[in-house]
Amino acid sequence: MKKFLLLLSAISLLSLGGCDMFRRLAGRPTAKELEQIKVEQLLRQETEHLARIDSLKRVEKALNDSIAVLDSIRQLHGTILNPSEIGGLFTTRLDYMYYIVVGAFKDRANAESLLTVVREAGYSPVLINFRNGFNAIGIAPANDLLHVFQSLKQVKKEGFCPDDVWILVNN
Repeated sequence: MKKFLLLLSAISLLSLGGCDMFRRLAGRPTAKELEQIKVEQLLRQETEHLARIDSLKRVEKALNDSIAVLDSIRQLHGTILNPSEIGGLFTTRLDYMYYIVVGAFKDRANAESLLTVVREAGYSPVLINFRNGFNAIGIAPANDLLHVFQSLKQVKKEGFCPDDVWILVNN
C-alpha cells in the first residue's frame, strides 16, 4: 500500500507540477520563460531587420538624389570629367571629391591670371596640374554632389565663368 501511495503521489506531482516543476528544481528555465526568451529574440531580430531596411532606404534615397542632381547638371549643360580622362593629375593633391573647373590652360601664366580674377571675386581657387600639361582652375570644392551642383548654379552667374565650365571628379 505504501508503494501505491508513493506512486500515486509521484503521478499527482507530475500531473500537477509537470516538467516545469522539475526544470525549476534543476535551475532551468520553465516553458513560460522559454517562450519569453523566444519572443525577445524575435523582437531583437525584427529590430535588426527594420534597421537594415532603413539603411537601404537611406542609400536608395541618396542614389536617387544623386541621379536627380546629375540630371540637373546636364540640364545646365555641365560636364563631369574624371582626371584620368584628361591624362591624370600631375602633382596636385586634391582634398575634395568635386571641383568646379572654370578654366584650363596650357600656358601657366594664363592659368595664374584667371586664378587672380577668381580670387578677387571671393573664391578660394586651386591650381590643378594635369599630366597632359594643362593647368586648371578649380573652385567650390565639395564632397557631395548636391553641394557642387548648388555651387555650379552660383558660379555660372559669375562674370569670369565660361560657358564650358565643368566638374572634376577626384576619385
